[in-house]
Amino acid sequence: MAEFDLSEAVDYHYDRFPPETLDMRRLIKPLSSAAAALARYDQMLKGMHNSEILLAPLRNQEAVVSSRMEGTVSTLDEVLRYEADQEDDGAVDPHRYRSEAVEVYLYSRALTQAHQAIKDGASISPWLIRSAHRVLLGFGRGASLNPGEFKTEQNYLADRSRRKVQFIPINPQALGLGMEKLTDFIDDDEWELLIRTALAHLEFEALHPFKDGNGRVGRMLITLMLWHYGAIEAPHFYISGYFEERRDEYIDKMRAVSARGEWTDWILFFLAAIEEQANRNLIQAERIRSLYEEMKEEFRRLLRNQWSITALDFVFARPIFRNNIFTGRSGIPAPTAHRLIRILSENRLLETVESAAGRRPALYRFEPLLRLVRD
Repeated sequence: MAEFDLSEAVDYHYDRFPPETLDMRRLIKPLSSAAAALARYDQMLKGMHNSEILLAPLRNQEAVVSSRMEGTVSTLDEVLRYEADQEDDGAVDPHRYRSEAVEVYLYSRALTQAHQAIKDGASISPWLIRSAHRVLLGFGRGASLNPGEFKTEQNYLADRSRRKVQFIPINPQALGLGMEKLTDFIDDDEWELLIRTALAHLEFEALHPFKDGNGRVGRMLITLMLWHYGAIEAPHFYISGYFEERRDEYIDKMRAVSARGEWTDWILFFLAAIEEQANRNLIQAERIRSLYEEMKEEFRRLLRNQWSITALDFVFARPIFRNNIFTGRSGIPAPTAHRLIRILSENRLLETVESAAGRRPALYRFEPLLRLVRD
């Protein structure tokens, strides 16, 4: 980093995590407001017919925004098209998609696999974190950046446009103990959960344990902690939008912890993020649920058979899909499935993205849902 200016760099806060004291007087009201907003969102999750189906597109949109914060620019449609082809027996032409779309797809996949590992009994441990990172950087540009392996050389957070180092994370020699302290803290239920999540997210970013992908893994941890420790019914809480809009403040608040011990100010910022995103997520989830109820009646009216809800659930879970995946994996008999696709297309509920060509099946898009969840 000799070519970068280190004069304004803030060093990691050695031996000061977790903080010994916080100003609880300042935290009580914001904590109550954030918890109430999160509880309202959770009630929505509990009342949903199937949150995994209905909110799957929001997970993909979170992947888009979280990756964009790391400089990876893709679109929801591009990622969903890649996901559709990946599901088609993984037969994806590597030249058809930009590496950025692959990276965003891998974020969604890493979060899903970490969720499943915890459901199967894993704890939020260094092993789980490394496993998520291994998936996140599994192929494409990330494959050369030591996926699943903690750093062995000092890394830095820099403002590349100004050629200035902003933060110097923990050194590799101290990382093992730092990760152990972090994961012990994550599981310490003597700390209130939202405060614990705020501090754990900051500490992970300050450790910066990997060569690349730290920001994305750190934001995954927020969702996993809130779900694993019971604040939300399902792992569908997406916070990257707030952080992206306030990127400079987000970085400054974290640097101020290491520079001046401003732990309480960081927690206040984080609680505001939780409250704002809980309210946004609630509005978005309500819109999706309302669309689902509207489409339920429309699918029944148009399709007029026992498979209408099965077809509806399929297109909500996969708003972009190949025809052969619908006919082969929806559970609907193939002749009926072909007829349903034709009816939905004729009534413009499905749009043809790519027509069938040779052995390549047609690609369809469920536009009513995508309109709700795009940027």
